[in-house]
Amino acid sequence: MPATYGFLSTYPPTQCGLATFSAALASHLTGGAPGSGVVRLLSADAVGGGLAVDRTAPRVAHTWHTDDPGGWVAAANVLNRFDVAIVQHEYGIYPGDDGDEILPLLRTLKVPTIVVLHTVLSTPSPHQRTVLERIVAAADAVVTMTDTARQRLTAGYRVDAGKVTVIPHGAGSHSSAPRETHDVPHLLTWGLLGPGKGIEWALRALALLRDLDPAPTYTVAGRTHPKVLEHHGDVYRESLKALAAELGVAELVRWDDVYHDQATLSRLIRSADVVVLPYDSTEQVTSGVLIEAVGAGVPVVATEFPHAVELLADGPGLLVPHQDPAAMATAIRRLLASPDPAHQLGGLAGGPTLRWPAVAARYQALAARLVRSRTPVTARVPA
Repeated sequence: MPATYGFLSTYPPTQCGLATFSAALASHLTGGAPGSGVVRLLSADAVGGGLAVDRTAPRVAHTWHTDDPGGWVAAANVLNRFDVAIVQHEYGIYPGDDGDEILPLLRTLKVPTIVVLHTVLSTPSPHQRTVLERIVAAADAVVTMTDTARQRLTAGYRVDAGKVTVIPHGAGSHSSAPRETHDVPHLLTWGLLGPGKGIEWALRALALLRDLDPAPTYTVAGRTHPKVLEHHGDVYRESLKALAAELGVAELVRWDDVYHDQATLSRLIRSADVVVLPYDSTEQVTSGVLIEAVGAGVPVVATEFPHAVELLADGPGLLVPHQDPAAMATAIRRLLASPDPAHQLGGLAGGPTLRWPAVAARYQALAARLVRSRTPVTARVPA
């Protein structure tokens, strides 16, 4: 009888990359078989609505309202009903200092537990370091999505390296959306918007491309991050619009302030000639936007954040220094001038092994190994 999985994560209709990742993993891992379920993390500022969960995805078995104290107890009780727990980790999605309320939940779980790390900081605060080390200690297995993250974790934290497995972020199939042909070059950035996305550098690069005939258009797709909106309003977006006007490119920029479902996102991605990832972060070891763009066969220009360096070294994209619009413009210009840039730069590194079905199969194999090797445990990791 197939194993059942309990997933702990944000989840659609919450609109964030982590929720999208979790739904895709859960759908492909369970294949629509009954018995699995999701414990959904839900904060008061979560953005929802407009996104339907794939019909093959497991249903929500419980909602952990993260603004209410002590919610981990009921969440743990529900996860213990399944054969294996798969827990997504970002510091910001759990209550407590640096999300440390995940710790008592992990210690309470009696079933084999896989923790998927979406962030591994190179210079964490002392408490962030302690939290992550205790998470690894409490888990039966830990997954990073890049080798960069694995190396950073095992070299910079006191953890059992034998628990750590690299399973890449899955890439979706966008083949149902045909590649769009058009006369005006189309640049695209998508994802939740907020400071650190580096859109200002892409706008400055766009200004350096106005000599092209025709000049490219640039779509910035995605809503403002809910936490940014709550604390700062839409100041960042408005500052970007003002910068575009100052640079004389306002008419070339389309602000697509929506969170796209899979079908519309596929069409949008496949309409792009170049996906631009101008992120300021030097910490980002996982980028769902990057893997989706590469998986769709669209050339990428990205700053040198860790996941881009690892994925694009021999793949379909060009790396540029952070905060360097001239280098970004040069890279975009090179790709637009090429008759077939995706072919010239190479295909998706790893090919079919990075598609969601193959990625889910690796999680399934890891879970099966944990179930086979698990012996009765009377006590988990001490507090």
